[in-house]
Parts: sequence; C-alpha cells; structure tokens
Amino acid sequence: MKSENLPNTQSDTCCNAGQSCAPAETAPIAAAKPLPATQSDDCCTPREISTPASTAPAPKARGSGQFFRIPTMDCAVEESEIRQALEPISGIRSLGFQLGARTLRIDATSEAYPLALAAIRKAGFDPEPLPAAGSEPALEGAEAAHDHEHGISGGVWRMVLALAFAIGAEILSYLAPDTMAWKIGGMAVAGVAIGLAGLETYKKGMAALLRGKLNINALMAVAVTGAFFIGQWPEAAMVMALYAIAELIEAKAVDRARNAIKGLLDMAPAQALMLTPDGSWVETPVASVALEATVRIKPGERIPLDGVVIKGSSAVNQAPITGESIPVDKSTGDQLFAGTINETGELDMRVTAGANDTTLARIIHAVEEAQGTRAPTQRFVDRFAAIYTPAVFAIAIAVAVFLPVLTSFTWMEALYKALVLLVIACPCALVISTPVTVVSGLSAAARRGILIKGGTYLEEARLLKAIALDKTGTITEGKPKLVDWRVWGDAAEASSKRAAGSLAVRSDHPVSKAIAASLEQEVAEVEDFKAIPGRGVQGVVDGQSLLMGNHRLMEEYNLSSPELKAELAIHENQGRTVTLLANSKVVLALFAVADTIKETSRKAIADLKVLGVTTVMLTGDNSATAKAIASEAGIDDARGDLLPEAKLDAIKDMQKRYGPTGMTGDGINDAPALAQADVGFAMGGAGTDTAMEAADIVIMNDNLERVAETVQLSKRTHAILWQNITLALGIKSVFLVLAVFGTATMWMAVFADMGASLLVVGNGLRLLPRAKNTTPSAKV
Repeated sequence: MKSENLPNTQSDTCCNAGQSCAPAETAPIAAAKPLPATQSDDCCTPREISTPASTAPAPKARGSGQFFRIPTMDCAVEESEIRQALEPISGIRSLGFQLGARTLRIDATSEAYPLALAAIRKAGFDPEPLPAAGSEPALEGAEAAHDHEHGISGGVWRMVLALAFAIGAEILSYLAPDTMAWKIGGMAVAGVAIGLAGLETYKKGMAALLRGKLNINALMAVAVTGAFFIGQWPEAAMVMALYAIAELIEAKAVDRARNAIKGLLDMAPAQALMLTPDGSWVETPVASVALEATVRIKPGERIPLDGVVIKGSSAVNQAPITGESIPVDKSTGDQLFAGTINETGELDMRVTAGANDTTLARIIHAVEEAQGTRAPTQRFVDRFAAIYTPAVFAIAIAVAVFLPVLTSFTWMEALYKALVLLVIACPCALVISTPVTVVSGLSAAARRGILIKGGTYLEEARLLKAIALDKTGTITEGKPKLVDWRVWGDAAEASSKRAAGSLAVRSDHPVSKAIAASLEQEVAEVEDFKAIPGRGVQGVVDGQSLLMGNHRLMEEYNLSSPELKAELAIHENQGRTVTLLANSKVVLALFAVADTIKETSRKAIADLKVLGVTTVMLTGDNSATAKAIASEAGIDDARGDLLPEAKLDAIKDMQKRYGPTGMTGDGINDAPALAQADVGFAMGGAGTDTAMEAADIVIMNDNLERVAETVQLSKRTHAILWQNITLALGIKSVFLVLAVFGTATMWMAVFADMGASLLVVGNGLRLLPRAKNTTPSAKV
C-alpha cells in the first residue's frame, strides 16, 4: 500500500445552538463523504464520516480538546444523556464520543471545562481524565475494557450479596410472624439488598428525574421505591437484585462485541529482538524501538512492528491483517505487518512504524471509530425509544389513576400494576439491539480484511442493485504478463528469443519488463541501444541490427503486411498489447502482453450475480480490451475509453437505471466515481490514497470476493437487526397486555425486560463466529 494513513472518524461531533459546528475530527489526509442531512442526529450540519486513505488506518488526530473516560457510559441512551447535560453550557465547541472505548473528547474554552465536568457528574457519571494527546487510542480502549472488566468482577460479589439479602427478605415475608417488628426487620433486609444492587441505578435515575428525563434507571428507581412503600418490599428487593445481575451479564455480553476487534491487539508481541549499535541483538520493548531500527524475527514468532524485509525470506501468515488464509512469501523489499506470523525462515526487517502507529493498531482504531457512528436502523430505534418510554410512563399514570375508577381494582392494586408497567417500559432491549449487532458486523468484517467506515455503509451494502468495477488492479492484476509469443516467417526461435530478451531487459517500459521477466534466459550484450519514444527500442545484438516495438514502428520501416495486421487484430480483440521484433528486412517474432485477470475475479463476479447484483466494467482502456476482459470475467456490461468524469457520469446513469449502485476501484481516476457511488469499495493493497479517501469500504487484500462477502454480511446484519427489534417489541407488547389485564408481576416484568435484552445481545453476537481467524499458534 502506498500510504499508511486510513481514516478515523470522530463520532457525532456536535455544537451548541447558535454556534457553528466544528468539523468532524479526521486524520490529516482523510477526505470526507457527507451523510444525508437526515443522519446528522443533533448536529447543526450533517455529520461527516472520514474515509480510508490506505491499507492501514491513520493514527487518530487527537486534535484540540481534552479526553475523558466514562466507565459507565455503555450505550447510546447514556451518550445522549451526557450530550443533553452538556448542551446548555456555552463555550463547548465540539464533542466526540467513542462508546467502544467509553471515552469522550470535549473541545471547549478553559472556563467551560469545570462546568462540563460538573454537568456530567450531575447526570450521574464520573468522568476520568485521560493522558495528554499522543497516547494510542487503541491502547486506551484496551485499558478502558480492562478497567471495566475489573469493575464487573468487583460487582459480582456485591450482586451475590444483594441477591442473598433479597432472598432473605422473601423468606422473612413468607415465614416470619406478621408483627411490626418482623416487618421492620424484613424491610431493613430488603433495604440492604436494594442498597447493594441499586446505588448506581438510583444515582443515575435521580439525576435523570431532576433533569426531567425518563430512562431505564429513572423507571427502575421509581418502580422499586414505589413497590417498597406500598408494602411489596420483598419483591422490590428481588427485582432490583435481578435487574442489577442482568445488567452485569448484559455488560459482559456487550463488551464481547465491542472488544472483538481489540483481541487483535494481543497478537503483537511486547518484545522485539533489535540490533544495537555495537552489533549485538537485544530483547527490547516494542514501545522503545525507534523508526529505521533493525529487528529480527525468528521462525514461529509473531512480527512485532510494521517494517520492510532487508534480509532473509519466509512465508508469513497475514490472516490477522488481510484475512488471507494462505501464507504469503516474503523476501527483501516486501512489507511486513505487526501481529502477523513468520512461519518458515528467519527475517531481518527495517522498522517503518512505531508501536502506536502499526497497521494493526490503526485497523483497531478505525473499527472503533466506525463503531461510534450510528447506522440508519439505530437512529430509527433511538427516535422510537424517545417516544416509546414517555408514552408507556403516561399509560402507567393513567392505569394508576383511572383503573380504580373504571374497574373493581383497588387503588393499591392499580398502583402496583402501574409500577409493573414502569419496569416493562424500559427501552433497554430495544435500544441495545442495534449497536451490538452493528458492532459485531463491523468486527466480523475487519477480521476478514474488510474495513467498513461505519454502520451506515454496513447497512447500505445490502441495497446495492449494481456494482461498477474498474479493470486494472481490481479485476485484473494490474501487472502485464507475456501471455503468448511466436516466431514470424522463417525466423529461428532460439535466436529471436535471445534477441528479444536482450533488448527488453534494457528498457524500463512495463511491457518490455513483462517480456524480459517471462522469457527468463541469458541475455546478450546490446550495442548502440536506443529508445524510440512512443515506438520501442533499437540496438545491435550478436552483430545484427534489430528493432523491437509496436506496429507503428514496423510501419515506419515498411515492415508491415496484411497477414501481420490480421494477426495483430486477433490479439487486440483479446485485449492484448503486441510487441514486434524485426531486423532491417522482416519481422522476426511477435510478443503478446496482457493484464491477466485475478484468480478470484471470476468467482467474485459469479457471487455478485447470485446476490442479484448487476456488474458493469468501467475502464479507460480501449473498448475492445474492455469487452475482452469483461467477457472472460463474466461481467454483464463493459464501457471503455472512459476518462474520470466519464466514469462519474456512468455511475450516475447506473443509479438512474438500476437503483443503489456501488463502485470498486483503486486509482486516482476512480475517486470521483467512488465518491458518487452509494457505497464505494477501494482496493487496499494496490490502491492510491485518493481512491481510498473517497471510498466507504477498503478491501485490505485486493480480493474482489470480499465485495460479495460484504453484501452478504450486510444482508445478514440487517436481518438480525430486525429480528432483534421484533423480539424486543413483541415481548414487551405481550407483557404490557398482561400487566394491564392479566396477572403480570414485577418479577415477571424484570425477567421479561432483562431476558429480552440478553436475547437480542446474544442474537447480535451470532455475527462474530464467522469472523474468527484460524491462525496457527505462534511463539510470542
């Protein structure tokens, strides 16, 4: 890859009312592809999602502002609460949320920071300052996950004690004498259970109520408190204990989705064998290895940093980076990626990226940033939940007030039913159903070598009806090869081959290089060698004056013939470039060079057709070559002789004709079409920076089959999203009816709510197993 910068999005960068929006935070070279205005959430201008510039994501541009970790910020609802708490504060220029790492960037005036932190604390959260700019975001995310793991472990014992006290309260309720002393004792036991399990819930709930907001914590706080004071204290204690335990389990499950990609970080070893100035090799922490240092990797070890091979050859398993299951041969001059496995030979490499800037670390950060963006379905669910929760709260009040008036229920029975409704009203299962699924999909794609810049593109890929494909470097290898050669007339094969190889090896032209590489024979000395611009070369080989070049050169020397023209037409119709070898009298041989189709292209095109996607080739090559390559690859339509603006017009035409259209390319001339397409796919290995800046998805190993896999993953992700929404709403609908007209209890309500949450989380995590790498173990 030509550049080592891939994008980083800063999630949901916003501004205060009346202020101008700060631009979304991106890597220095990253371009942006604006989302539609409807996707701007609560920003005053549409959000922009920056795009990749190369195989490796660029390190995050930390930019201005301060970073804070908020350990209890687990979902979009809590992000929204923090955002709303900060909205009234003047002086805040922009906010950047990363739910995956539980971090918040605040860019504000110095006077606004204390006010912002006070507002966050008032909302029920405890912001923790992060180190100054420059530390690695991916590592911060790993540390956040590590800290949260400790929080979960510490909370387990507290939940066990809370459950034990709740069970004790239930036992006292059933077995203890019905006297005031025993009731007070039972209420005290229940109160301890509620205190152990619900401190955090009450803290967040009361903060929300004071701000006039209704969230799950507020609903649970009101419901449990109400149940306690109407005499249902054993049930209140058990509900709070069960709710807290379910929250703990849910947090663990959600972290599995969020941290799926962070597991790759552990693949890079902590130590590197570095060459010191005195010539000795010393085990050194990777963080201390400087750029341009020489590092040695022994067989079976993982590569510690990005670099270029300067000595040795080996097969390297690159599955963690590109998703390739077959090891790739590496030798002098080839690139190595941190975290990949050196399988056979010893390699010495020159370090090209520091520990915080490796391809692996930047891929992790790129996916984390993508996780911070909201997919269309997630935005819909958030808007729905914002209406749903107050609506059910209003229904609960109506039940408490009007049920005794209209029916035979007592006031206490009606109030109890209203409290049950409050528990059922929790939107947690609904809200969490989408981000877990989207994050799992993004992580699954990344482990296959597919970098998707956000949930929007993950969802939109399933809608594609047509995909335009660039030819060179996308469908073909982008490297010309000698595919056919023959002597012409009575020329001798051996001498013609020797002469052609001798002339070709002296030329820098790609076609000449392809001929020289394919002939593979000992070359002769060339005298009076001369390049003829736009035509070919000439020189004296073994005492014979020779020409080697295109048909135009032969015509200038009157060496063409009708038979030769007919032969050339056959090759040109097959998309080949023909070079001719001649002496001063006759043509001696012809050499046909072509850009060969990748082994994976035919299957990729077939897979897209199975998915109902029409394929169209767009290329700057001549129409004959385009049609020949398209026919060989199985592409439906081919359009040649296209300049960049013509490719752009072709995408617009396809969008009108077919509907949502994708574009796959790797060159600068593909960038306008990639930006215009509904979903742009860039080839990450051979692609230019400009192409990958304009694209929405980067295919790390240039395998066209990954495009079809992305469409399949998008369809599966969408299906699971709507399964989760249906499950969450279906379960709640049943219990809403049972609560009003049946015999639903608070126990049943909390089991239904938390059961639904765990169910949708588990369903969303089904996307992850397909992404697991089956890389062999390696010595670290």
